Amino acid sequence: MDVFDGLLFDLDGTLWDSVDAICISWNRALERLAPEYAGTVTRARLLPCMGMLLPDILHRLVPELDQERMKPILEEVLVEENAYVAAHGGVLYPGVEQTLAALSARCPLFLVSNCQDGYIEAFFQAHGLGRYFTDYENPGRTGLPKADNIALVAERNGLRRPLYIGDTQGDYDAASKAGVPFLHAAYGFGRIDRPVPSVATFGDLPDAIRRLTPP
Repeated sequence: MDVFDGLLFDLDGTLWDSVDAICISWNRALERLAPEYAGTVTRARLLPCMGMLLPDILHRLVPELDQERMKPILEEVLVEENAYVAAHGGVLYPGVEQTLAALSARCPLFLVSNCQDGYIEAFFQAHGLGRYFTDYENPGRTGLPKADNIALVAERNGLRRPLYIGDTQGDYDAASKAGVPFLHAAYGFGRIDRPVPSVATFGDLPDAIRRLTPP
C-alpha cells in the first residue's frame, strides 16, 4: 500500500448505495414544486444516471421541464437530498468502515465525487466516516469536472503517486484524463469499456492495492 501516497475515492457506487435515499428526497421535492412528476424518480430510472452531474440527471429523468422551471426545482432537490441523506444515510457496502480504518493507517484518503456541495458532508454526518479522510472535493464547490477535481486534490495535498478508486466509466475517464491510475469498484453501478484492475468487494481493496504498481 505504501507504493501509493494517496487513495482517492468516488462516493456513490464505491463507498455506499444511496439510490433509495436520493429517490425519496427527489420525489419529496417534486411533490412540492412539480407534483405532476412526483414519483417519477425510481431506482430503476436513477441507476443508469449514477455518476452524472445533478442537472444532467434531472434533465434525463424529467426532460419535459424547461430551463426556467428546472432551476428552482433543482435547487429544492439538492437541499432536500442533502438534508435527507444527512439524517438517514445510505447503505454502506460491507466492510467499508473497517477497510477505511486499515487503509487510512497506511495512507491518506480523499474523496472526489460528482456531487453537489454539501453531499459529502451529509455522508460524513450520517455515517461518521469523515475522520478517515484528509480532503475532499466536488463540482458543486469548484465548478470543475471530475478530472480537474482529481488533479486539484492531488496538487493541493502534494500527491505524486495517487490512485483513484471508482465504479463507473466516467470515473475511469476522469482518472485517465488526470493522469492518475484507476482501480475499478466492480461491485458498484458501472462497467468499464476495457480491462482494468478491479475488486469484487470493498474489503478486497488492501490486497488489490498492494498488487498494483504506481507509475
